[in-house]
Amino acid sequence: MDMNKAFFLHKEDRAPRWHVLSAKGKVLGRLATEIADLLRGKGKPEFTAHTDSGDYVVVTDCEAVDLTGNKWEGKTYSRYSGYKSGLKVETARQVLAKRPTDLVYKAVKGMLPKNKLSDQVLSKLRVYVGGEHPHIAQVGTK
Repeated sequence: MDMNKAFFLHKEDRAPRWHVLSAKGKVLGRLATEIADLLRGKGKPEFTAHTDSGDYVVVTDCEAVDLTGNKWEGKTYSRYSGYKSGLKVETARQVLAKRPTDLVYKAVKGMLPKNKLSDQVLSKLRVYVGGEHPHIAQVGTK
């Protein structure tokens, strides 16, 4: 490699892999940082910040994720419909009961950089309840 030229990863040169992670018994924040690094490709030597050089990540058992401290009742997720009194606030325990995949998805989304590439990077994340997932062909037999 010529040392006088900067390296830029081209789209056709990337070779993404598939990773399967289980969220069972793992702390949500630590799991989300691990997933965000894999999605962006931060551990690869050919990492380039302005291109998508990351891998695909499949997360299973998202209903068994753990939160430390008093976050089950203290951490809130809010959404606003746009109408008067349209603010809905839910605790982490309520979100886990209704939509367990949203806890992992929102934690990873918050750890990605806020730029035009983040939606493309986040589309490579698949989160499932339970231990089964439909991506056996991509991952291989394990």
